[in-house]
Amino acid sequence: MEQTQKKEMDLGTGSIGKLMLRLSVPAIVAQLINALYNIVDRIYIGQGVGDTALTGLGVAFPIIMLISAFASLIGMGGAPLASIKMGEQNKEGAEKILGNCTTMLFGVAVVLTAVFLIFGRPMLMLFGATPNTIDYAADYLNIYVAGTIFVQFALGLNAFITAQGFAKTGMITVAIGAVINIVLDPVFIFLFDMGVKGAALATVISQAVSAVWVVRFLVGKRTVLKIRRSCLRLSWKIMLPILALGLSPFIMQSTESILNITFNASLKHYGGELAVGAMTICSTVMQLLNMPLMGLTQGAAPIISYNFGARKFDRVKRAFKLLLISCVTVSTVIWVFLMVFPNIFVMLFNNKPQLVDITVWGLRIYTAALFIMGVQIGCQQTFVALGQAKISMFLALLRKVVLLIPLILILPLFFSDKVFAVFLAEPVADVLAAGTTATVFILQFKKILARAQAELPDPSAPVPARTQPEQS
Repeated sequence: MEQTQKKEMDLGTGSIGKLMLRLSVPAIVAQLINALYNIVDRIYIGQGVGDTALTGLGVAFPIIMLISAFASLIGMGGAPLASIKMGEQNKEGAEKILGNCTTMLFGVAVVLTAVFLIFGRPMLMLFGATPNTIDYAADYLNIYVAGTIFVQFALGLNAFITAQGFAKTGMITVAIGAVINIVLDPVFIFLFDMGVKGAALATVISQAVSAVWVVRFLVGKRTVLKIRRSCLRLSWKIMLPILALGLSPFIMQSTESILNITFNASLKHYGGELAVGAMTICSTVMQLLNMPLMGLTQGAAPIISYNFGARKFDRVKRAFKLLLISCVTVSTVIWVFLMVFPNIFVMLFNNKPQLVDITVWGLRIYTAALFIMGVQIGCQQTFVALGQAKISMFLALLRKVVLLIPLILILPLFFSDKVFAVFLAEPVADVLAAGTTATVFILQFKKILARAQAELPDPSAPVPARTQPEQS
């Protein structure tokens, strides 16, 4: 118990730099490992089953992203609010948030499983599947969807582990699953000759183990916040702010599905299956390279949220400044490396010369403005950590829905090379979105802190007696 209390106090008193390092490094590693769930599948399928199967998996990817997005809606909506409650010394309120999120994750998993098992195949055809790829896509999706409950718990509840400052434990959650996935993939795909079905089964088993690990931790002795039976009953007074704040990460991930659909449909029209295969690889590489940035923001979020709740605004400002510098530095380094050595990433997935050539060409265009993404992600995720639901939702909608999707459809009207125009939409949207996000942050950040200074109760003031939560 003493160890868990010390971790909680560190968020409000420890060195910002050391805290960022202690929380961000495991979060970055966890993000990179988490990316292996889909990336390892794609590597094995692309190299062992073939490029048609790889394209089929790419068609199924939007639905996979949508399932993960619902976990973010609840987990990443609730975790910052729980951290803020902890900063206010309101542990009971934080545990009610955790309990409500647990119940909601279970309910969402049941609904999503039913919907995608019934309507999955027609949706895949709508998302760009062809007669050559539909069977591969459907085979993978049907097995993956059966494990939706594990995805919801593993991703959604893990956010509450990281929010308490247990970054290493959060990293272990995804590491366990990833290692199992890497081991089982070749066994099921090649040894048992199950192809894409084997890849899906390996992923489901690995996520199940991760989910069990998360739940065991959150009901155990080491955690500060526990899943308690008395807190599981849904309260819309608690859930509505969670869902409002969670809309930002939900939009970021769910629109990734719409984005993939739009990209795939446009490229299928202008460039055929080869262009769709290239985009499958490009989007996977972009996902991998965004992991360090998301890990940095996940490491900084508990510090920002806790100190915002504790009214330690100087620490909030220092944490944001360090986060922004780190994100810009990392995104610039990654961009330089990608511009110089794109083949290293592309060859992981396929070695057919024609597909490699178009993917290397497209990847350089697609990631041309990656260096500016540090500003976009750092500022946007800070708004989430501060509990600013409306601003976060606007910025999440801006880049993909307001800018990128229309640009995918509009830019080909102005270029003779239609495939080039589709790939170009990504960097154009990145530049416009980052500029807008930075402007909004400059205008709003000080106002948010000033309002909080006036509205939040002083944690150092005497706290009225509060009934202790029922022990489960």
